[in-house]
Amino acid sequence: MKFLKHRVYGAIFNLFKVFPINSKKITFIVDSRESFKGNLDYIKTEFDKRGTFEFNFFYKDKLSITAFKDLATSKYIFLNDNFFPIAFMNFKSESIVTQLWHAPGAFKKFGGSVSGEEERQMLLKISNNTDYLITSSKNIESFYSEAFQISKDKIKPLGLPRADYYFENHNIHDLKQNFCSRYAIDCDKKIILYAPTFRDEEKYNNVFNYLDLNEFNEALGDEYILALRLHPKIKDFYSGDISSKGKYIDCSDYASEQELLLISDVLITDYSSIMIEFAMLDKPIVFFTYDFESYLNDERGFYFDFKKTVPGPVVYDSAQLIDAIKNKDFDEKKLSEFVMTQFDEIDGEASKRVVDFLLNEGGKNE
Repeated sequence: MKFLKHRVYGAIFNLFKVFPINSKKITFIVDSRESFKGNLDYIKTEFDKRGTFEFNFFYKDKLSITAFKDLATSKYIFLNDNFFPIAFMNFKSESIVTQLWHAPGAFKKFGGSVSGEEERQMLLKISNNTDYLITSSKNIESFYSEAFQISKDKIKPLGLPRADYYFENHNIHDLKQNFCSRYAIDCDKKIILYAPTFRDEEKYNNVFNYLDLNEFNEALGDEYILALRLHPKIKDFYSGDISSKGKYIDCSDYASEQELLLISDVLITDYSSIMIEFAMLDKPIVFFTYDFESYLNDERGFYFDFKKTVPGPVVYDSAQLIDAIKNKDFDEKKLSEFVMTQFDEIDGEASKRVVDFLLNEGGKNE
């Protein structure tokens, strides 16, 4: 039977409905790698400011009876990614299930925007058991409603909690010094961060087949160092042999992606939503889309006209990429306009707004 595992999880959860809700108990649903955890960390920190709460983590890839009981007795439940068993969990009315979602804004189509009818029905069941979906802007409400199969009245454009990171008191100079020391590079050089996304079409995943590093370094190496951050799935498709490919820094294992965004001067990406977060920082972005037609026709597609909307030049080969960076072919007005479509507010107060909402008007207070 399809979704059997999810149904079993739901059935186990429902056994614990006999226990009362603890109004101070909060559970975060994560996987054992704790991926996409950023939003949850900021929500936890904000709750810590409001009093004494009990925090629990429900690891969705580990079966634990204690975790199921904690989940069933929690007042506040947060997700940062999909968790299909929620479709079969009968939450008490006092519990508040909030989907924070890990990606900012709307860019590539996902979820119900690209799935078949069976999966859309599953998403609808999940959304029926979800009280709120937090987004970064009212402008993207219709996209998220379709992607999650959720009614618009449950969507709250309160911001991206982990974006509060950029408003903390960071010493960017020290962060860059530490980065340069770790990778033994010249700190006087600017950092170009290249963060390509994963393609379903395997032949396009080896970025070195399309980026000529020797040409890149010859043209830009005096001013810039290239830092490559690969999607985990891409690792199988490329060779990290620096001597044969040309000089670059592989920072794919660098713990904090947000720290990398802070210290980088330019972002090269393609179809990754990382560009939305980088755009917040008002720094240049180049879109290196060597497989554009294939991606547009065979992959997920976008919520808007890619070429007209993305906040930076769209290039298709190494020569165009080099020219865009060398000539500083960037449009600050277009960048600013794009950010305004993705965020209602950029002020470091997103976590506060979410917790305020849940504790007050959204809190189902008696």
